[in-house]
Amino acid sequence: MPSARAPLDLSGAVYLTEIRRFLRLSRALPVAAFFAVVYALGSMLGGGMLSLYPLSGGTTVEILTGSGTGYGWWNYPGLLVVAPWGVLSLPFFATIAMVTVAVGVGLGMAVAAALIVRLVRPSPEEVARSKAVGVATGLTPAMIALVTLGSCCTTTAAATGGIGLLAGASGTSTANLLLNNWYLGVAQIAVVWVALLGQELLLTVYGGLLGLRGSGGKAASRYAAPPLDRRWVVGASLRTVLAVGGLLWSLTMLAEWTTRDPLASGAGWWFRWLAQEQLPAALALGAAFFPEPFLRLARWLRSGWGRLGGIVVGAAALSLLVWLPPALIAAGLDSLPNEILGVLGAPASWGAFAPGPVGGAALLARWGIEYVAPAGFVVASLLAPERVFAPILATLARPVDDALRTGTPTGGDAEVRPTPVTARPSDAPPGAVKAP
Repeated sequence: MPSARAPLDLSGAVYLTEIRRFLRLSRALPVAAFFAVVYALGSMLGGGMLSLYPLSGGTTVEILTGSGTGYGWWNYPGLLVVAPWGVLSLPFFATIAMVTVAVGVGLGMAVAAALIVRLVRPSPEEVARSKAVGVATGLTPAMIALVTLGSCCTTTAAATGGIGLLAGASGTSTANLLLNNWYLGVAQIAVVWVALLGQELLLTVYGGLLGLRGSGGKAASRYAAPPLDRRWVVGASLRTVLAVGGLLWSLTMLAEWTTRDPLASGAGWWFRWLAQEQLPAALALGAAFFPEPFLRLARWLRSGWGRLGGIVVGAAALSLLVWLPPALIAAGLDSLPNEILGVLGAPASWGAFAPGPVGGAALLARWGIEYVAPAGFVVASLLAPERVFAPILATLARPVDDALRTGTPTGGDAEVRPTPVTARPSDAPPGAVKAP
């Protein structure tokens, strides 16, 4: 019988249930608010929304409704405050994005701080719990370090950096992204949410080591860490590549909207955005964070009426990896071989096109992480889902109770055998005759 895996609640992961509960149990919500306020102030100062310098005169507050040119519509309505201490400018969408990202950074950094406190200075009860679970599951210090590393999953670095990476990933320029700052706001929200989602899954699986109680922590205390072997390294690396590639490939559509009006685009461009970019990106992200449900989806796409969906999904992903005729490229479709031909200097009559202001190692990384990884994974998972998902499933936790009962390994080198139970005289039923 195949071993069960640690259950992951999709709705709980979306709403970050375990993160919020962990912060309440750790009484770290004020810490989250502190980090959020600090990040918000730093963002306003670094981004020019808040300028502190002495000014003469009184305080004026003005609501801006437009630029008069129609450009930058996402900044309005905005608020402009001029006071003796400086100038405060609050564009509409930039403010919403800044507040949202600040809340995410506050949650992520507060979880990191609370985890460090629990792991460095555990209570006697938590020490006993950690030792007991460690003996039963073979959970090594490297896995505990992984939990701490995951809790700091670049919530601040992801929100404040990576503009050049996003520009290279989308085939556009950094100046274009800075000019269309609405894209940066959406990208920051997406990246920080994915980082928090990683925290949520770690707390769901390993929360039992940290004293979490309730549905998530109770379940986590019955699950063992996977063995840190070659399969785990391969699976963890694959999940990382799929998560990064899927996120960047999904954001590519928004970056392309900064240079092309989506409402004035034809069917070819919409096929590119929805079928070639969003569909493989969504499947790659889903497989990275929720492998078991997406394994079932891959199986369904190979059977019955699901084959029709499998043909559509496979054709969309495969179109990124094969050469396409010039007419399809002119209509807006994308293709890695056609882009490689453009880099090699092939004529447009061959369907070749230039990749934009990206070259060198950044271009090679873009081809591998965004084209080959998501699209290749989708095609491979449709052909052989069990083999493709096997290394990913090797990174998931296993049930401790089943392992203790059956004597199967739980992550360590030695087997955990069931403890023999010796009957005691007091366990005899009433009326039984005791042996002399």
